[in-house]
Amino acid sequence: MMPAFPTFRVSLSTCLLALATLPLVAEDSRLAPPKDLNGYFPFTPPASLDEWEERKQWVRRRILVSQGLWPMPSKTPLNAVIHGRIEREGYSVEKVYFESVPGFYVTGNLYRPLNPKGKVPAVMFAHGHWKDARLSIDEPGKVRQEIAIGAERFENGGRSIFQSLCVQLARMGCVVWQWDMLSDSDSIQFDDQVVHRFAKQRPEMNTLENWGLYSAPAESHLQSIMGLQTLNAVRGLDFLLTLPEVDPERTAITGASGGGTQTMLLAAIDDRIKLSFPCVMVSTSMQGGCTCENSSLLRINTGNIEFAGLFAPKPQGMNTADDWTRELSTKGFPDLQALYELHGKKDNVFLLRGEHFKHNYNAVTRSAFYSFANKHFKLGFDAPVLEQDFEPLAPAQLTVWNDEYPAPKAADPDFERSLLKWLTDDANKQLSEAATTPEGVEQILSPGVETVIGRPYAGAGTIEWELGEKQDRSESIEMSGRLLNRTYNEELDVLWLYPKNWNGRVVVWLGDTGKGALQNDEVSQLVAGGTAVIGADLLFQGGEAVTQTRVVENPREFAGYTHGYNHALFAQRVHDVMTIVTFLRNTKVGTHPSPDHVSVVARGHTGPITLAARALAGSAIDRAAVETGGFRFGNVLDYRDPSFLPGGAKYLDLPGLIILNGDLPLRVEGEGEIPVTGLLEWLGE
Repeated sequence: MMPAFPTFRVSLSTCLLALATLPLVAEDSRLAPPKDLNGYFPFTPPASLDEWEERKQWVRRRILVSQGLWPMPSKTPLNAVIHGRIEREGYSVEKVYFESVPGFYVTGNLYRPLNPKGKVPAVMFAHGHWKDARLSIDEPGKVRQEIAIGAERFENGGRSIFQSLCVQLARMGCVVWQWDMLSDSDSIQFDDQVVHRFAKQRPEMNTLENWGLYSAPAESHLQSIMGLQTLNAVRGLDFLLTLPEVDPERTAITGASGGGTQTMLLAAIDDRIKLSFPCVMVSTSMQGGCTCENSSLLRINTGNIEFAGLFAPKPQGMNTADDWTRELSTKGFPDLQALYELHGKKDNVFLLRGEHFKHNYNAVTRSAFYSFANKHFKLGFDAPVLEQDFEPLAPAQLTVWNDEYPAPKAADPDFERSLLKWLTDDANKQLSEAATTPEGVEQILSPGVETVIGRPYAGAGTIEWELGEKQDRSESIEMSGRLLNRTYNEELDVLWLYPKNWNGRVVVWLGDTGKGALQNDEVSQLVAGGTAVIGADLLFQGGEAVTQTRVVENPREFAGYTHGYNHALFAQRVHDVMTIVTFLRNTKVGTHPSPDHVSVVARGHTGPITLAARALAGSAIDRAAVETGGFRFGNVLDYRDPSFLPGGAKYLDLPGLIILNGDLPLRVEGEGEIPVTGLLEWLGE
């Protein structure tokens, strides 16, 4: 009788028939077209707060990792410069610049109440895709049109929606920090083409050293425009909290469009924010179309509604407009209400309906924010709070740079390279130090890699076996079939070689030809010695070798448009290895136990894949023997390469995966001396 350790969906007697064949029609969800930013991104409220807390930590970490902020770049001195104070009725305006990292300048204006009483609230105001937003002044004709439809109230104040919000809040007793998104107003170190309109890979920036943004090495190190902007937001909050009059328990952030995206992200990852009001961006549909609103890894199996949910139960408002947010009242917001209700704080989340307005931050929405902040920060004004008119300052009165405070070089490619190098060196230093202690490995390195791969071993899924074809050999039984991962709707074609004198050991044998890798003398010797051997076609193996991976239909050559919503092929193949191991470790049939020893042998490109799987699976793989050929993620120069992995180089590259294999038995060929012990003898130890 054959040794039976897999869980079959057929009876044992059926398995022993001479030949049984079922059609192997692929139904793997991963064969569907890749998801893009225009997909559907619902949020399902959790059943309990315990369930939500676990999910919350996972999603928050995904945001931080995707932004290149796990670990957070070293917080170097801000070297803030505040100058050019102008006093107006009830408020002052100052010009500010500081360094989020050395040489990288954040620019903006600081609005303060003239006579603050004690500690006062602080508000961060992030603008979206408005050209030179902070410095812009609209033409009178346009303002009158906005007044006619009820979007603005005043011909003067309505000329700058950005100054309007800052002035009103300062008059209400708040400190307001309005800063420039990259390439806007005084933020000139990157130009608009790089920040918002990037479309074509730049060969001179796609290099193994001194690379630039959007290159494969930058993506491999999780460096992006979005990540830089999120870092600037974190450092902006650092700056605000250095001001002696600011109350750290009353800090808020708001913004519209791309500024709404920044609002959601900072509120989600930084507990120092106490109130959030993202505008015209919270939606189950379009998630943000610009390169500055997308990054690899960010929205895989999550989206903007859940990002907003991470802020619960703290006060949060949002709105709708005649854009992709128009269905929020019925799609997404009720789920956020349910989440807040689970916390016992249903009234802390607020939606302003505004589908009759365009995609903007109009006076009606601004009034809703003032009233919301007034209520939760106990400012003492009558509700609703209505905006008062003012005389906008001219761009020359707001701009940060002048002869006394000269601007840095504009759109400098050398600065772009040096900035990414500083971030790379800083991360490598922190991660190398973390790798020397068990705490650092457990708390920083391992969670980072787990997020990059996108699936913990403990969550590998519920696996079932479907028999295909079975043949009885003289000393063994050969069966083909599929492993069905019911949790993720994934399928894996496998070939099993069972010795009739099975010794309780299994070797998973992987190679670039999939199941074809079993056709070698070493496998034959293992089976003859009583060890079962399993081969598999990892995703897109088993046919013509994949030379370029799929991307979304967006013609712009930005990895984030694909890998911000979909796992890389490398990660998906790691998932396949974990599916196999999970099946072996959790399967019993009748009185026959699961194998008492599971090893993996991986040749060719499957070597690094197996190192990653072992880093997550740990002792579930007793022994692993891999070839690496000296592979490094950081040396991949094409984001469509099958071995490309966003974040692959971030966590000390392949050596980081070896570190995460710990002290478990590991045989590595391609990283120095080849072990003396023969492979088969080593596997049998």
